[in-house]
Amino acid sequence: MIGLGFALAYAGFSALCLAMERHHEQVFRSRRIPPWRRLALAGGGWLLLGASALPLLQALGWGMGLVFWAGILTVTAMPLAMLLTYAPRLALALAGLSLPAGLVLLLCGA
Repeated sequence: MIGLGFALAYAGFSALCLAMERHHEQVFRSRRIPPWRRLALAGGGWLLLGASALPLLQALGWGMGLVFWAGILTVTAMPLAMLLTYAPRLALALAGLSLPAGLVLLLCGA
């Protein structure tokens, strides 16, 4: 469950970053973001961040689940910030792989 929370948080932060012009340009080489894409990325990012708390709350309860969630948000934001600085396309690839990897972890019981 913790792996799924980690994967959802990373994907959520990635979507929020891609909703910003600067990071969108780093990854896609185009600074202009269509309004519908910006709205979809921002909305999807917030939904994924919120959904990342659910597996943790289910596995650990409200007290420890929220503490772990705050830690996971920190742990996923820092590598993403570094990857956007030094390897922005790798950050996008990892975001695309994080959801299937989180689902595999969930199915394996990790």
